[in-house]
Amino acid sequence: MYVDSHCHLDFPELAQNLPDILARMEQNRVSHALVVSVNLPQWPGLIELVAPHPHLYASVGVHPDYEDTQEPTVDGLVEMARAPKVVAIGETGLDYFRLSEPLEWQRERFRTHIRASRKSGLPLIIHTRSASEDTLRIMREEGADEIGGVMHCFTESWEVAKAAMDMNFYISLSGIVTFKKAADLQDLATRLPLDRLLIETDSPYLAPVPYRGKANDPSKVIHVAEKIADLRGIAVAEVARCSTDNFFNLFNKIER
Repeated sequence: MYVDSHCHLDFPELAQNLPDILARMEQNRVSHALVVSVNLPQWPGLIELVAPHPHLYASVGVHPDYEDTQEPTVDGLVEMARAPKVVAIGETGLDYFRLSEPLEWQRERFRTHIRASRKSGLPLIIHTRSASEDTLRIMREEGADEIGGVMHCFTESWEVAKAAMDMNFYISLSGIVTFKKAADLQDLATRLPLDRLLIETDSPYLAPVPYRGKANDPSKVIHVAEKIADLRGIAVAEVARCSTDNFFNLFNKIER
């Protein structure tokens, strides 16, 4: 059995094909998927999408790339996190790849999410790109280690992974690990402790080989697991078991 720890099934290109996607998930033994929030105006629709499906869950948060959108507050996030299907805060973090300074608003938004995580008791989903030093610094300053979470769609160095794991975080690998030019990430995949590993699609983005360049959805998370197993020289069933156990350990609001 597999789980997709990070996807965006509420995005229009996936939501309009949801019955087919759910059928493919069942065929590929993908038992659960976490549908991750990127902004607050779309969040009610996300909750409406996951509500009828016992194996779909949600987070609440505002992505660091969303510059002109409703800003979250600690109390607002905590209140929304009380919804039965919400199991995490995020995605949040820092992204210096597309935006340029001044980005203090982005750093303050990240702090807001960490504070909401600590107050709600729900784990964090962290996105970091071209910003690992500041991401780790703010995690330490705000006590993110007290609640933990996941570094999603991880593409940073082993040193960054180790620092995050030391703060009680899991490392989630996406379809990028299957790409030919992802040698550094593939090396990292062989070094990660299996009890810190999650797998994800980040769909509709980053379809794994052999679907690269095509539509992605949670049913394809099995190809991420297969690549990790191949790199480590272990059975894919072991990757599936460990990543699934880790998913339920981290997002412990979900009944297994």
